Amino acid sequence: DLRQLQGVLICIKKMNAMKTAIIYTSNHGTTESVAQCIANGLLDMDVSLINLKKDKIPSLDVFEQIILGASIHAGNIQSRMKKFMASQMVTLLEKRIGLFLCCMDEKQAENQFNNAFPQLLRNHAIASACPGGEFNFNRMNFIEKAIVKKVSGIDHSVSTINHQKIDAFIERMLQVNE
Repeated sequence: DLRQLQGVLICIKKMNAMKTAIIYTSNHGTTESVAQCIANGLLDMDVSLINLKKDKIPSLDVFEQIILGASIHAGNIQSRMKKFMASQMVTLLEKRIGLFLCCMDEKQAENQFNNAFPQLLRNHAIASACPGGEFNFNRMNFIEKAIVKKVSGIDHSVSTINHQKIDAFIERMLQVNE
């Protein structure tokens, strides 16, 4: 029993020391907010939040674990994330990977997730989630508001973020591979 407990403690220490990058793109703040929730849930891990629109991308070699987050706009994820995944595919496949996608249409979430992330990454990921999305009218320009109103029929800010899905994703990322 003592050996087993020592083994568990060693695993916990290794996980806590694990350097994790959460790399995301966010147009209106939803994906950024989900990325921050995930970072907060990763306990004492050394977490770096990296916004592909604003931040310089550090060498991925220093990270043992990488989480990629994107959102759906007009049926697609942001081109910066697509380019990043394509250019870093070999490195990403050498790491523990988590994938999340913010989208409003729960019925289309699985299809959108499959279209957003390459099959190689989806198959390699230890955790994946579609935790919902938001229409944040305060962060949209006039044209974006008009398009959302016309396509969805919604004329006010609304959120479908499911925190249980975020918690389940975090729990999977915290699991230690033996």
